Amino acid sequence: MLKSMSAVKQAIPAEIGGEADVAMTEHGPTKQAASGRKVLPIVEGVVLAAALLAPLVLQDYLTVFATRVIILALFALSFDLVWGYAGIMSFGQALFFGSAGYGVALLARDLNITNIFLVLPAGTIIGLTFALLLGGFLLLGRHPSSVIFVSLGTLTGSYAADRLARGWYYLGGQNGIPSISSMTLGSYEFSEGPPFYYLVLGLLVVVYLLCRFLVRSQFGLALAGLRENEQRIAFFGYKAQHLKAIIFAIGGAVAGLAGSLYAFHEGFVWPNMVGVVVSTQVVLYVLFGGSGTLIGAVIGAVIVEGVSFWLSDNYREVWPIILGVLLLLVILFRPLGLISFVLGERERVGSFGGKSRKTGKEKRDAAP
Repeated sequence: MLKSMSAVKQAIPAEIGGEADVAMTEHGPTKQAASGRKVLPIVEGVVLAAALLAPLVLQDYLTVFATRVIILALFALSFDLVWGYAGIMSFGQALFFGSAGYGVALLARDLNITNIFLVLPAGTIIGLTFALLLGGFLLLGRHPSSVIFVSLGTLTGSYAADRLARGWYYLGGQNGIPSISSMTLGSYEFSEGPPFYYLVLGLLVVVYLLCRFLVRSQFGLALAGLRENEQRIAFFGYKAQHLKAIIFAIGGAVAGLAGSLYAFHEGFVWPNMVGVVVSTQVVLYVLFGGSGTLIGAVIGAVIVEGVSFWLSDNYREVWPIILGVLLLLVILFRPLGLISFVLGERERVGSFGGKSRKTGKEKRDAAP
């Protein structure tokens, strides 16, 4: 399915793709790119170091809150894959997140299955399966699906799942499923606190690295070309709809993993987990942090949840208004998100395939 890199790079604007030169300016992040300085690894290292040290300096209740935020950052990664890299506006990402949460909750309640090696893969597969079903319906039709069709289709799927969960007695109706048993590893039970925190952080790091490898591979290059110029990618012989369906399914699997972790951490699941509110929430994370960067999605989730927590504690009456104004200001004046303050366009998207190796003839021609 994947063609040569040179063909795909023709579909991507020179300023963001491959080894093409970047139009440099004298100010801002592009100047850092011109100097060859890599900012992204520094940002990732700082975020990881802060995350590793957090439980050592935070109070217990804040560690519990930080665990929830990291799970939501994992959820944000799933949305960034489908929107930031493939340009698929999914307003129903919570469908995969919540369905996995309900799935593992039912396994724990009805079958007493709580082993980590069973419930986490089960949640991932549930998210993957729902994404394949919805993605197959929306993306693999005879004619290419429009952005509006996919957006409304995913939104409808999420809304329908919400209504189903609220009205189905087996799923607990409006109250959801409470008192889910703790996730276990042998005889050990994962309860709220540092062990659960580091488990979630470890999974986030693993998923992040896998996603980073994926989006910087030839498949990621094809996705970048798809996002920038779908018609041209199709002209080169790529099956654009298949590429979209694949990344949509991968995003669903990551959301399913996050949803299963969230269910065991919170101890209950409820209809909002599959509904429109959570679907919109993850869009804000990625918008605020910066789409198409992975680390921007993580930072967006951390900042939005952290600011919401602080505002709700100090300005209980008006905190949603303040948060809404902040989000609007960032979107209006920094449409590429907060990460664009430190990352240039080329490093934000990345290069693909590594540095090209010159042939012997090219080396002889280049020699003085």
